[in-house]
Amino acid sequence: MQATLDLKTCARAALFTAVTAAAGGALAAEKPGEGVEVQPIKSSIAEETFQTMLVMKALEELGYEVNDIKEIEYAAGHVAIANNDATFIAAHWDPLHIDFYEEAGGDEKLYREGVYSSGSIQGYLIDKKTAEEYDITNIEQLKDPEIAKLFDADGDGKADLAGCPPGWGCEKVIEHHMDAYDLRDTVTHNQGSYSAIIADAITRYEKGEPILYYTWTPYWVSGVLVPGEDVTWMQVPFSSLPGEREDVDTSLPDGSNYGFQANDQRIVANKEFAEENPAAAELFAIMKVSNNDISAQNLRMRDGEDSESDIEKHADAWIAANREKFDAWLERARAAAE
Repeated sequence: MQATLDLKTCARAALFTAVTAAAGGALAAEKPGEGVEVQPIKSSIAEETFQTMLVMKALEELGYEVNDIKEIEYAAGHVAIANNDATFIAAHWDPLHIDFYEEAGGDEKLYREGVYSSGSIQGYLIDKKTAEEYDITNIEQLKDPEIAKLFDADGDGKADLAGCPPGWGCEKVIEHHMDAYDLRDTVTHNQGSYSAIIADAITRYEKGEPILYYTWTPYWVSGVLVPGEDVTWMQVPFSSLPGEREDVDTSLPDGSNYGFQANDQRIVANKEFAEENPAAAELFAIMKVSNNDISAQNLRMRDGEDSESDIEKHADAWIAANREKFDAWLERARAAAE
């Protein structure tokens, strides 16, 4: 009788072990990131929070322990990722941030596969009324002091360009253009807080005053000052970029040349982390969000829905509306971990 009981006990124990192992295996397959900590970072541009949160929420569904976002500017951020002080950034602009990427160690220390959001455009714009009245189509025309004075906001006789803050990468291109297009004597590149200087430009536009500014897409500015309706893009006389990109043609497929290359936003991660976490690496490579979706969310922020809880609601709403696509990313990420 005792032998029979022992056999039954052993069988139950074996069954329990098998069930437990199967459950553990299922959990591991469902949550391949279990126990792994992730540190996301972003620049001071608040409008990059949305796309960062989408990646964070996907990682959380894969079981990763995702910390709150840390804010750091691009150059230092790439170095932090290379040194494993941070895990990923979701708004690496390629090729605008190529110098930051290479200086941080490039492909030896960083992982960059896939395109998160494609076709980002940058350049200079002026209000359509002034453009049509004075037939202004090219930024080179601002060499003319009389044309430049039209955009003088502070009374010094020079055009005031609402430009790009230091550390973002776009300021290097603008500063290069100031010399390449001989604009130093007639144009002032204002580089304060972008939110402040673009708000000032919008206020002046609403008063009927001429404006000159730099911006990019996707971003909410082009939802308020609509190109083709309120404002117009300015061409450049020829392609000219700083550093190793000096010979790059910045013309767009339609022949327009705004002086900047079209960019893709890409996710950059620590290479060692990516190699040790194939599920996360696959996720980083396959996630995609449209420029239109980013711009629409950014405009909601501009209209007042700009708290962290607001942005999280936007991210949750986007996931709910794109659940099938989102789940497909997760399944491919889980498969990569097997």
